[in-house]
Amino acid sequence: MALNTSPEAPIPVGQVSRLIGGWIDRLGAVWVEGQITQLSRRPGAGVVFLTLRDPSHDISLSVTCYRAVFDEVADIVSEGARVVVHAKPEWYAPRGSLSLRAAAIRPVGVGELLARLEQLKKSLAAEGLFAAERKRPLPFLPQLIGLVCGRASAAERDVLENARHRWPAVRFEVRNVPVQGVHAVPSVIEAVAELDADPDVDVIVVARGGGSVEDLLPFSDEQLVRAVAACRTPVASAIGHEPDTPLLDLVADLRASTPTDAAKRIVPDVGEELLRVRQLRDRALRCVTGHLEREERGLASVRARPSMERPQRMVDERAAQIAAFTERGRRAFGNRLDRADSELTHTHARVVGLSPAATLRRGYAVLQHADGSVVRAADEVAAEEELRARVAEGEFTVRAVVTPPA
Repeated sequence: MALNTSPEAPIPVGQVSRLIGGWIDRLGAVWVEGQITQLSRRPGAGVVFLTLRDPSHDISLSVTCYRAVFDEVADIVSEGARVVVHAKPEWYAPRGSLSLRAAAIRPVGVGELLARLEQLKKSLAAEGLFAAERKRPLPFLPQLIGLVCGRASAAERDVLENARHRWPAVRFEVRNVPVQGVHAVPSVIEAVAELDADPDVDVIVVARGGGSVEDLLPFSDEQLVRAVAACRTPVASAIGHEPDTPLLDLVADLRASTPTDAAKRIVPDVGEELLRVRQLRDRALRCVTGHLEREERGLASVRARPSMERPQRMVDERAAQIAAFTERGRRAFGNRLDRADSELTHTHARVVGLSPAATLRRGYAVLQHADGSVVRAADEVAAEEELRARVAEGEFTVRAVVTPPA
C-alpha cells in the first residue's frame, strides 16, 4: 500500500528503510544464477562474502553465506565460476544496502551449460536469427576493418599481421575488450555497437584465440547474439575453437575457424589478385588477337575474290554489255528506218502514179463548169457554154460546140 506523504508530513529515513526491508522480506528465498566476480574468505571468519554478477548485464549483488555452506563447493568454485545460489534477500537497514543470504550454492556444470545453450540455440533459430537468407555478403576489398579482441592477444596479432601481409593498405579500427569473465559480454556488445555506428567501417571481426567451454560462454550470450543480429555492418566471427560452436558463429555473416582464417577470408591476397589480373589480361589479349586474326583471314579471303582484286573489271564488263546493247539497238533502229523509208518511197511512187496530176501530164485535161464541177458526160455541157480546161501546166477556157449525133 502506498504511503501518504507530503512536504509537510514526511517520514523518517529509518522508517523508509524499515519499510523497504519489510517489502524485501516478503519476497522469500529464491534461486539465483550468476557469475562469481569477487570472493572473500577471511581467515577465522565464519562468513564468506561473494559478489554475484549477471554476465549479460552490468548488475551485481552481494552475497553472504556461512563458511560451512561455501566449504561444500570450495574445491570446485572460484572467481569466474557460474553458480546457482539459493538465497534470501536481506535489507541492511543501517546502511540501506541489499544483499543475499545464501543457504546453498551449486556450481553450474558444463553439461548443464551446454543443455541451456542448445535450448537457447533452438529458440533463436526459431526466430530466424541463424537463417542463411539474412546473412550479408562481405565486401570484396574492405577499406576499414573493425576488430574486437583482447588486448595484446594472439588473436589480434594474427588478424593484423595476416591481413596486412595479404593486403598492405588495409586499415583497422581496433577495440580491445575483455573476451572472458563477467565483463566480456557488455564490453563486446559496446565495442560492436561503436564500430557498427561508424560509417567508415566495412566489416567487423570479433576474434578470440580459443579456450575452454566456460571461457567461450560470453560468445554464446543471448544479448550478444541479438546485438550482432541487429548490426547493419557485416560481422565475422573468429573465435578459433573448432570442437565447439559458439552461438556467435551461427548469427555472424561469416564464420572463420581461426583469427588467421578470418584475415584470409576477409582481405584478398594482393599477389593472388595480381596473378588473376595478369591471367585475365592474357586471356583478353588472346581473345582480341584471335579475333583480329580471324578478321584478317576473312579480309584476305574477300580481297582474293576477282571482284575485289580488280573492281573495275565489273565496270568494264558492264560497259562492254552496254556498248553491245547500244550498237544492237542502233542497228535495229537503222534497219527499221531503212524499211520504213523504202515502204514510204514505194507508197509515194504509187500515189504519184495514181494522182490526177500524173494523168494530166500524160496529155489529159479536166473540164469544169463555171461553178467548178467536173464535166463527166457530154450531155452535161450546153451549146456555147464556156468551160475551164485544166492541163498539167495550167488551165484555159474553151467554148463548147455541140455536135449532133451521127
